[in-house]
Amino acid sequence: MLSLTIVTTTFSGGSNVVAVPTTTRQNGEADQFDFPDDLAEASLSQANAGGSRERETIITQDIPVKVLTMEVVERIHQPRTQEPDVNIFLPPLAQVKTISDRFTRLAVATTKTSSSTSPRLELSANMHGSLKISVRTDALNITSRWTGLVNPELDPHHFPDGSQGVRDHPSTKMKELGGPNGENEAGWSKVRIDAKDWSRVLSVGRVSARVIACFINEGGLVLYVYLPNDENGSEDESCLTYYISSFAA
Repeated sequence: MLSLTIVTTTFSGGSNVVAVPTTTRQNGEADQFDFPDDLAEASLSQANAGGSRERETIITQDIPVKVLTMEVVERIHQPRTQEPDVNIFLPPLAQVKTISDRFTRLAVATTKTSSSTSPRLELSANMHGSLKISVRTDALNITSRWTGLVNPELDPHHFPDGSQGVRDHPSTKMKELGGPNGENEAGWSKVRIDAKDWSRVLSVGRVSARVIACFINEGGLVLYVYLPNDENGSEDESCLTYYISSFAA
């Protein structure tokens, strides 16, 4: 259980809660319970003015929590996935989001299932700079394609075997399977993802981010979102990582 406590201080108006005594003095002698004249006048002045009072409010909310082991936390923050088959820089995210949202609306309009069910988009890419987004229903089958995109080169220093590790990498083999122009179907890596999840991820396009999409064929999609440097001119580039699971065909 996690207890969250919020303490706030407010000022409220109201009359003075201290009543002014009504006893009178006789024979010019002060009674032991009488107040001096100056104090009585001050109390009357405050009561009539209705001065503000300070109040402290404390709110405590008990929140049920689940304690996770370190092994579970590692899987949540950094999913264990196999090496990707295709790495590719995505087109401008605003453009991709516009087309993806349009496909989603068309799929919803032509599907008889519940409107709360999110359509699934098929994304595919190859190691020859091509990317496709498709949606298929009983009533339509449409695809949008980008060409001339960049496939980032792998750094041999990140592999224990150096250059040999790059040659043995699945993306290198996928490029060979694509043929000289990449049109061979065997050279394409495909994933089927939830349209709503995809749209939420594409919202990071508002910050003009660069995104590398790593396709794990029929397994999932890993997105590395590189954010612009801060205003202080820092050379360190921030990176967000998103993982979206692929649905079976």
